[in-house]
Amino acid sequence: MQLKIALSRSWYCRSRVRRAHRPRIKLRNLRDEVVMQKSIPTLSRRSFLSGTAGALAAPIVLRASCAAADSGSLTFTSWGGTYEEALIKTVTNPFTQETGIKVNLIPTPDLAKLKAQQLTNTVDVDALLVTAEVAATASKQGAWEKLDMSKFDVEDMTVPPTSEYVTWDMYVGGIAWDANKYGQGKHPTNFAEYFDLKKFPGRRTFRNRPNEALEAALLADGTAPNKIYPLDVDRAFKVLDRIKSSVAAWITATPQTVSLLQTGEVDFSYTYANRIKETAQPGSGSSLGFSFEQNLLSTEKLVIPKGAPNKENAMKFVAYASRADVQARLFNVSPVVPNSKKAISMLSAEARKWMPDMNNPNNLVLDGAYWADNLEPVTRRFKEWVLT
Repeated sequence: MQLKIALSRSWYCRSRVRRAHRPRIKLRNLRDEVVMQKSIPTLSRRSFLSGTAGALAAPIVLRASCAAADSGSLTFTSWGGTYEEALIKTVTNPFTQETGIKVNLIPTPDLAKLKAQQLTNTVDVDALLVTAEVAATASKQGAWEKLDMSKFDVEDMTVPPTSEYVTWDMYVGGIAWDANKYGQGKHPTNFAEYFDLKKFPGRRTFRNRPNEALEAALLADGTAPNKIYPLDVDRAFKVLDRIKSSVAAWITATPQTVSLLQTGEVDFSYTYANRIKETAQPGSGSSLGFSFEQNLLSTEKLVIPKGAPNKENAMKFVAYASRADVQARLFNVSPVVPNSKKAISMLSAEARKWMPDMNNPNNLVLDGAYWADNLEPVTRRFKEWVLT
């Protein structure tokens, strides 16, 4: 009987979706969607998602969902490559073995596409991994399901959850240098030193975007991490003026933050711990240093979109992925920081070498909610400032 009901409901949903595409009003809505998208600026795994935050600028209005009852599977997003190999081995396969729920992996969708799916009740993904600013932007537009907080060990989370998303990992940004050229005391180790051209002259890099650059500038100027937000944008640009002449490259492609160091085109670089760790592998031919004295931490969030066809299975997966033992398995091989405090203590000594002290008061967790509100106007100003 349950099978007959499920099949009947599935047929009903498909027929409603087909009929939903017939009326002319829907075609007009799609044209409106295209027009709206043309007004969204494009920016450069995190930078693509950050740039799509504006794609959810218009409110999402959802009709009553007609998604079929949860099946024995769910669909989750992946970045492909070695990350996906690690994800399958340490998270999705063990989850299936424990719960019997199969996990299908797909590339991370354009969030404009997800919005269109939500408007037509055709969502085909159950859980996503997104940047903090995308999570915050879409939350304001009603894109995410509420999470069952009783399924999480909230006290174990370095970054606390909201009602709609939980932090899964953190990327560590900081200062790197060529260790063959610059010994101890000959290179900057914090942002005040990175902005000190007299003590540490040389060519530098920064990302060609305001998020991270403005926070680094304010930290360099003495602002306490717990006083950074909301950003004093005018002050940040004045601090950036001091270093602008020594920024040899405004980076748009993350690998350049390392390659320019390796080729000697810059002396110091703002980059990421996982990128420097890759160069430490045997045969890399590089000897690059990275400072954990002061870091910027960029978070990624797990979310469940409204209209997810397997919402209950997705909730089980998000809760499972947030467990300390699961995060320890993944982040032992994927060089980013787990949000679980217990997971960090479970990591190998080699993995912990590439992670900051999460109790270091000099570190700053980037505020995705701030950038969700301010990314577009501040980006315009930043791009103009770089070109002048």
